[in-house]
Amino acid sequence: MTIVVGSAREICRRLLPLFALLAIVAAIALLASEGSPFAQRRVTLGLIDLTAVVGLYIFVGNSGILSFGHVSFMAIAAYVSAILSMKAATKGMFLPGLPTLIEHAELPPVLTGLLGTLCATLFALIVGLVLMRLSGMSASIATFALLIIVYVVIGNLDSITGGQRSLMGIPAPVGLGTSFVVAALALAVAFGYQETRSALALRAAREDEVAARASGVRVYRERVIAFTLSAFVSGLSGALMAHILGTVRVDSFYLDLTFITIAMLVVGGSRSLLGAVTGTIVIVGLNEIMRIVEAGVQIPGTGATLAAPAGLGDVLVALTMLLMIMFRPAGLSDGRELTIAYGKR
Repeated sequence: MTIVVGSAREICRRLLPLFALLAIVAAIALLASEGSPFAQRRVTLGLIDLTAVVGLYIFVGNSGILSFGHVSFMAIAAYVSAILSMKAATKGMFLPGLPTLIEHAELPPVLTGLLGTLCATLFALIVGLVLMRLSGMSASIATFALLIIVYVVIGNLDSITGGQRSLMGIPAPVGLGTSFVVAALALAVAFGYQETRSALALRAAREDEVAARASGVRVYRERVIAFTLSAFVSGLSGALMAHILGTVRVDSFYLDLTFITIAMLVVGGSRSLLGAVTGTIVIVGLNEIMRIVEAGVQIPGTGATLAAPAGLGDVLVALTMLLMIMFRPAGLSDGRELTIAYGKR
């Protein structure tokens, strides 16, 4: 997987869109750092969502195959990181079936997060060697089956994962700074990958698989590379989620999270990194507004409180996604990357 390079001026021009996206995310994080602890936590969760959406984009955006299974990689990374970082006494109480070595392990969250992410990446590589032979709807259905399998397995390993119970006592050191650094890393990885020959070949197969194969593109290999790399970024977001909430539950890594990450990518535009960032900002912002409205807003001068019905936020997200598919299939970004004028023509 080689990166196409040119003159120093050309390299700077091509990197400007990445710097612009990083500047947008940094500005949001900086504004949040001046706000209340509650605002900082909400933005931190939003940055973790961004990391998850970027991970999904790396595969979906470049291959054109919609994946429902990336949340399973988040779940694997979250559970591995959580179990390895918990106190031995807590594990002995809630997880009696753990091997002795794991039961007594109390590793720092940074290390366990990396280990959990590597486990998710290795798992994606193994299943990708099988699933990436499929194309189109067959591949999408296979990824959905993968999500169900991981959910059922984690939910029934009571002595190892806690099953359907919440796994508590997890160190929660993740804050605004950590989530920003990981989100920036995810953007850099996604941008760097899409500039490679491997990603260019995969996008060619996305547009016309038959023509790409005829031109010598190894579609299967390129899909496996993208699938594995995207799982790595998704795993990072899963590990962060475990260490900001301080608890994990298998239901947290299932259909709700799958729907919201796909909605963010579709609304913003699944074929560009700008779309991943835009969609995340729009959907997270919409969810926050609806959360406030559902909690109740006081009408000035009347003393009355106006509250929206519970669940209205989810309905609006679904409606936004539907309208986007109907009237702007390429998303808010129109499938384009952020372009900046640089120098003379």
